[in-house]
Amino acid sequence: MGAMPESVPVSCPVCRREHVYAAPSYPCVCGAPVAPPLDHLAGPFVVTHRTWDDGWVTVRCGSCGREGQWPCPELDCPCGTILRVPVSGAPRPGSAGDGAGGPHARSPVFQPVTIRTAADAVTAAALWLRRLGHHDVRRAGGRPPSGVLLTAEGMRALVEPTVHPASLRDVECLWLTALSESARCVCFSLAGYTDDARAAADRLGVPLFVLDLTGAPQPVNSQADDLAAGLA
Repeated sequence: MGAMPESVPVSCPVCRREHVYAAPSYPCVCGAPVAPPLDHLAGPFVVTHRTWDDGWVTVRCGSCGREGQWPCPELDCPCGTILRVPVSGAPRPGSAGDGAGGPHARSPVFQPVTIRTAADAVTAAALWLRRLGHHDVRRAGGRPPSGVLLTAEGMRALVEPTVHPASLRDVECLWLTALSESARCVCFSLAGYTDDARAAADRLGVPLFVLDLTGAPQPVNSQADDLAAGLA
């Protein structure tokens, strides 16, 4: 088994609040939990501008030695500041090599999370949304009729992590929520969709994905195909 994530003190440079932060761990393909090694000596920096490349960090699994790309550890301060916590051995923004490949550099390979629990399904959907460019993914405050609602700037995503197919009501409520907030939307489900849910999604333009047990979202309709094509 890999080492448990360690906690480090983090001070917000904007409001001076003190936090204790532990980086989330993700399962390696070998099954061991992997968490980025946090730099105890370097202070956090404020995230003011996001790019695809700087949202990921290379971490080596302590059990099998594989290297994988994982989301950079970040902390949301109550004052509204997003803090990125430095990782040992990783370059800080502005150092040599940042963005060296320019806009056409190869993006990190998507590392799906093996789904064993409902929480894994939510994590898999969040990681895929981050790959899509939404680095501020978080669980929404309100509760949808079913499943878990994730929110990011300009995007709302419903994750149905149970053995029940997503319903017509699920799709329509997601679409109405996104419409009221001038956002796009996407739906992920472990058990697929009812026929009327699929028909409504096609009519409303809602991309539908099924999460297989490896954590990889599979497009169900043409809208999802179009969304996934942007990541090819």
